[in-house]
Formats: sequence, C-alpha cells, structure tokens
Amino acid sequence: MFTCTPLLGFWPCTYVRNDSSSHNLAAKVELPRVITSALSKFRFNYFLSVLLHQLDSDMASTELLSLFTSIGLSEQKAKETCKNAALSNTLRQCIENVQKLSGNSSIDKDVGKLLYNLSTKLKSQIYDKIPLLVEYIGKNKITSDLQLDSALSYLLSNPTDPVDIKMFEESCGVGVSITSDQVETAVEKAIANYKDELLEKRYHFNTGILMSEVRKVLKWADGKTIKNEVDMQILDLLGPKTDADKAKPSKAKQSKQTENIKTKSTTSVNQENKKPVNALENFVSADGEVKSFMDLVGSSVKFHKIGENFKTDGYVIMPRTMELLKQHLKETNSTVYTRFPPEPNGILHIGHAKAINFNFGYARAMGGKCYLRYDDTNPEKEEEKFFLGIREMVEWLGYKPWKVTYASDNFGKLYDLGVDLIKRGHAYVCHMKAEDLKGHNVVDSPWRDRPIEESLILFEDMRKGKISEGDATLRMKTTLEEGKKDPVAYRIKFTPHHRTGNDWCIYPTYDYTHCLCDSFENISHSLCTKEFQARRSSYYWLCNVLEVYCPVQWEYARLNLHYAVVSKRKIAKLIEKGYVKDWDDPRLFTLTALRRRGFPAEAINLFCAKVGVTMAQTVIDPALLESCVRDVLNVKAPRAMAVLNPLPVKIINFPAGHSGKVSVPNFPADPNKGEHSVPFSEQIFIERDDFKEVTDKNYKRLAPTQPVGLRHAGFTIEVAEVVKDSSGFITELHVKCQKTTEDKPKAFIHWVSKPVSCEVRLYDKLFFHRNPEDTSEVPDGYLSDVNKDSLKVMSNALVDTSVLKAETYKQFQFERTGYFSVDRDSKPDHLVFNQTVTLKEDPNKN
Repeated sequence: MFTCTPLLGFWPCTYVRNDSSSHNLAAKVELPRVITSALSKFRFNYFLSVLLHQLDSDMASTELLSLFTSIGLSEQKAKETCKNAALSNTLRQCIENVQKLSGNSSIDKDVGKLLYNLSTKLKSQIYDKIPLLVEYIGKNKITSDLQLDSALSYLLSNPTDPVDIKMFEESCGVGVSITSDQVETAVEKAIANYKDELLEKRYHFNTGILMSEVRKVLKWADGKTIKNEVDMQILDLLGPKTDADKAKPSKAKQSKQTENIKTKSTTSVNQENKKPVNALENFVSADGEVKSFMDLVGSSVKFHKIGENFKTDGYVIMPRTMELLKQHLKETNSTVYTRFPPEPNGILHIGHAKAINFNFGYARAMGGKCYLRYDDTNPEKEEEKFFLGIREMVEWLGYKPWKVTYASDNFGKLYDLGVDLIKRGHAYVCHMKAEDLKGHNVVDSPWRDRPIEESLILFEDMRKGKISEGDATLRMKTTLEEGKKDPVAYRIKFTPHHRTGNDWCIYPTYDYTHCLCDSFENISHSLCTKEFQARRSSYYWLCNVLEVYCPVQWEYARLNLHYAVVSKRKIAKLIEKGYVKDWDDPRLFTLTALRRRGFPAEAINLFCAKVGVTMAQTVIDPALLESCVRDVLNVKAPRAMAVLNPLPVKIINFPAGHSGKVSVPNFPADPNKGEHSVPFSEQIFIERDDFKEVTDKNYKRLAPTQPVGLRHAGFTIEVAEVVKDSSGFITELHVKCQKTTEDKPKAFIHWVSKPVSCEVRLYDKLFFHRNPEDTSEVPDGYLSDVNKDSLKVMSNALVDTSVLKAETYKQFQFERTGYFSVDRDSKPDHLVFNQTVTLKEDPNKN
C-alpha cells in the first residue's frame, strides 16, 4: 500500500510490506509534486516500482547484515559477505538450517564461525551435503576448523550417495575426546625431543615445531589447549623471559657479492680477465645445461592429482561420473595425459611456446604422456606446410609428442555422438544464418523446440549433402559462461579435407570437438589459455550429457608481448605490403622467426617459466625475453671476433718471429670449454668507432695520444700515423705494437686479421608503439606504426675464421658487440649473420 501526501512540495511515501512492517521514506525520497503533470501515470508507476524494488533490496541487505553480525562476524566482514550473492545465499541457508535444528534464532559465535568457514570453503560438487554438515556443526559434533576441513575433504573424495556415516565420522574425529592429561603427556614428550635446542635458543625457538609434534599423535586436540600447555611447560623449563629473550634475533648479513649473484638477472659484458656475473644457479643445472620448464616453474604448478577430477572447482558430478573415472584410470594406468591441440592454419608464435611448455612440460615432469593433436576441423584454411611447421617447432623446443593425432581421426565417432545428442534432446538443427548467430545477444532460434525425429532426419540430410552450405547448422542446447546461447556443433562446408577428402561435407566446431577428443584420448589435464574459461561449463556439460569420461580443464594466462603482432591475418598483411619478408622474418615473434634470429629454444622455455603460472592477463615487454636470451647464450654461445664497420690498421713493427696465430678462449669465463686460434698479422681491422682523433676525458679507446690493448693478442698498439684520402676520410691507421705489460692500457678492443667477409643484419623493433593494435594508441592502425628502419644491413662486415664451418642457426657472441646467429641465406662463399640481441639491454647506457 502506498500513501502520498503533499508536504512542502514533496511527497513523503509510506511503503507497507506484506509483513506489515512500514517504513517512512520522507527522509530518503523526494519527488517533485509536478511529476504528475510531467509524467504519464504509466511512467510514474514504473519509476516508483523501480524505486521500491531498490528499497526492498536495500532492506534485504540490511537484514542480511544484521543476520551475519549476529553469528559473530565483524561488521566489515559481514558487509563484504553481503556483496557476494553466492556466499550470502549459502551462509544464510546454513544459518537458517541451524536455527530450525535448534529451534532458537540465536547462534553461538563458535558455531557461527564454523558456518562462515563452511560457506567459504564449500565446493559445488558437495553443495547438496550442506544439511549434513550443518547438522554436525549445530549439534557440536564438529567443533573445530580441522574437523570441518577433514569433513569437507572426505565428502569431496566420496561425492556419491549414500554417505558412509561411520567412515565420515571417523575421518573428521566425531566423538573423539582428548583429555588434558593426554595433551600434557604429548607436550612433555615433544619438549624432551627438542630440549637441547630449546635450552640453547630459549624463547627464540620456533614453538610451532612442538605443536606439530603434538598434533601428529593427537590429531583432534584443540589447538588453543595445545598452545597453552606448550607455553606453560616452556615457562617451567626456561623461567621468565630475560632482556636477551625479548630482543629480536639478529640476522646474518650477506656479503654484497653474494647478494648480487642471487639477484642479478642479466649478464654483464665480459671484459679482459673478468668473469661475468650471472645468477646461473637460477636456470643452469649441475651439468651446465639449462633447466627444463617444469624444473624452473616447480611447485607453482598446482593442478589436480591424477584421478581427483571431481575435487576441482566447477567439476560436475553425475550418476556415472565415478564409474567413468574408474574406467579412465584403468585404461591409462593412472598416468597423466595432456595434449597440445593447435589449428594447422598458420605458424606458431611466442604465445604457443607457453602452451607447448605447459602441456609437454607438465606431462614430462609427471612421468606422463602428451599428444600433439591437430585440430583440423576447418578444411578451408589448413595446409600441409602448417602441419609440418608445427611439429618442427614443438621438437625444436625440446619436446617429442607421445603420439601425433588429428581431430579428423574421430569424425565418425563425433558424428555418432551428434546423433546421440539429438536423441537425448540436447541438440537441434537450426536454419538461422551465420550472420544472425554472431555476438552474445542472439535471439532464440524458432527451431529450438522442433521434434527430435525431425532434427535427426535433417542432420542426416546435412551429412549426405542434401542441404546447401549456410542453410543449416546443428546447435547444442546450452549457454556458454560468456552468455552465448546454443553454440554451433556442426556446420556445412563443401570443401575437401586434406585427410578425409570428400568423405564429409559437415565439420564439427571447436566447442563440440575439443572436449570429446580430450575424452577419447583419456586426457587427464586439459590445459588451455584463459579465454577458454568461458567454455569450461559447456566442456563439462557436453561430456556429461553424453555420459562419456570428462577430463578437467585448467586455464592459465595467455602470453602477450608489447611491440608485437601475432595475428595470422595481420602478419600476412605485413608480408603483402613488404614490411617483412616472410613468416620467419627475424623482426616477428613467430617461433620460426625467433629461431632464425638466433633465440635458443632453452631461452624461450626459460622466458615462459619466468612469466610463470598465472591467471592474470598481462602483456610482457620483449626486454624480459631478450634478457633470457642473453642469460642462455652467455653459457651456450662461443666467442668470436667480428668487425661490422672495419677500419684497416697496419702494424708497422709487427714482430718478425711471431707465429701468426693467436689462441682465443671459446668462453673466457670457463677455460675448460676450450679455445680456437685466429690469424694475427701486420694487417688487422678494428671497428671504426674504436678510433677517434679528438677525444674527451671519458673516451678510453684508441686515439693519437692513447694506446689500446688488442684482445687475446697480448699486444698494445699506439698510433703512428693517420692516413686519409683527399676528402679527409680516414682510410687506414699505421700503428706500433709492444707486448702488454703489467701497466695495462685503459681498454682492450677486438680486431680481426685475414678475416672472412660477411653480411650482418641488425634489427630494431618493428613497431614504434608498445601496443600497435590499440587504436587509442595508434589511431591509424598497426600498419601506420611500422618502423621502416627496423633492418640495417652491414654488407662489408668482417669476421674471424673460427666461424667458417658454422651451420645455419649456430649462435656466437661477437665480442664487445652482441650475440649473432648464422642465417639460412648463408652460402659457402658468403656468410650472413642475424643480430640476436645486444650484449646489454641498452647498448648506449655506458
């Protein structure tokens, strides 16, 4: 009932609820009197109904807040709980059940705490067990968090009805009574075991160790009782605390050098006779090899144990779930099975590297097996080169598929299950057009409720090619978590398939195929990126309605990089426009491009491990990837000397008796890794930037008045004459040399003698902006953001002879310059090197 009385131009409204409690709203609601003349009666009633609905909601929240604080929650925690509708509903249900059980509206705060903890920890699989759990809490049979956790664990491990009450009570300590004498005796024994250490450390001893010891023998003892007994017996043993006991224990300070070794993540530039500082223990194993992805990620991967699918969040338990799971464990011998399921319609990129590492790496670490399964359900875009390229990249990253399979292997079984899905009433043939099915607000299909027999006939007609492409689809009666209703299971495509030819003219979609192929292959852990989280419920739904084994889907964050474009369509456009040469152009972030640029597979795996196991969607700067490359190449790439912009130097007093050879260590920091020899003669070449006629006080390299050392040669040179052409351009230096003594020069430079001519390609970022695809950052689109100077070719570079027989993709550190890799364009008489990364993140820092 509403009453509206004019009062100073406003209406105080009285809203009378069904429970006859009235609330005067004059202080809250002010409606101008002119509203009746400005609004129609309909609009006014609508406005008022919305207002009253909001007031009703506010009052309901107030009642919940009062209910939650009455069981012992703080006002802040109660407010936070009210914001979570699912948690609020569960907690209210628990409270109401206890109230009915006891016949009393008031609830003890200890019981209230347990009810709150139950509501926060309860998983959907055992939601129907709320009455049982609430009964045990309300009757004080479960009185501690430990008992509650044990009860939840038991029910989650035994989710099917009926509950074995005897086993349930044993598992959570119902009826177990622990006396104070038992606690006292257990504490005495624990203290006796650690008496010497207690007397030494006194009150700085970690008493949690003692409590843990007691808990081992008295699992169900009250924690507070144990703590009080421990404190009392320690006081008896040690007496009151002294000033020394009250002081904080001092921590041993680490030396700065040790601290640097632990925290430094990138390799410093190697200087003459100086070892690089690098946190090798972070990623290099005892045998000097880079650790595997799972060794690096370690315990941060927390997937379910094999056979415990039903304990995971969101997993749905059906009448046959446990039976099917038992059969799965029998067929797999309780082995972890994963799969990497790429679409064979493009080249893999850096994001796929994370997926490969997760799927293959996790299976390897768990002693399991991983499939390479091609999701070949779209014949229009699939090519043989993509199939071959995908497998090549998987194996390049260090993994070997247990089996290579294809979604098309299962076309027959998938079709039969489509028929079964229709018969069960969960799918129908629809004639809505593809454009009408796009988006999330698709109208319900007028054919959704068509007779099952009619859909079966039409589905068969689709199969036989009797219906035109685009005129019919098979749709599933379910809703994705993102809101999309009735996703398509099958569509018509009159396109020959690369493996099945013209056998099929209907092809299954990802939403239909993926989970069923996982089921066929007995996958235990279906690992995918976060965007597929919205499909998890439909994944479980389809397996369950068809009564087939249901794997567990786990999601992790997609790996994205700044300054990068990985879309197949957009890369194709870059190639078409001539901004890059091909899919493996070293400026791209496809895996073939990274390999060609010289990025080691171990560095990419290390990068994926550093990004870690997270659900947070983040975009990573390529600098982290390049840092990983430096770390790995520092221990994997042998040293060589190369001059990119050569300046001829003639040693006018070259020692007559010199052998003409100089030994150069492959890894200056590790003599055990061998050495190679390079020519050394009166004619050498140095970097043009390593000589200046006019210098400042910060310049340390060669100058007319400043000598410099030649790396590895054991000689120091000083300028005798600067030779120039008619334009003043320096064409050659004449220098004198002498053996380097203890009085070393300020710097050592690299050089080459009797070198090999080569081409060196230097790379910069392909895009100027961090997010080239973001129109708010790049309004004219990613093509307008291309850095046309991202490739610089040094066609007259020189390199020492140690690289002559290097194979394609072999990496070297060109001393003082950076890391480089042999390009596939190399020929026996013309070597080509790609710059992999510079020696430092910013070569201009120093």
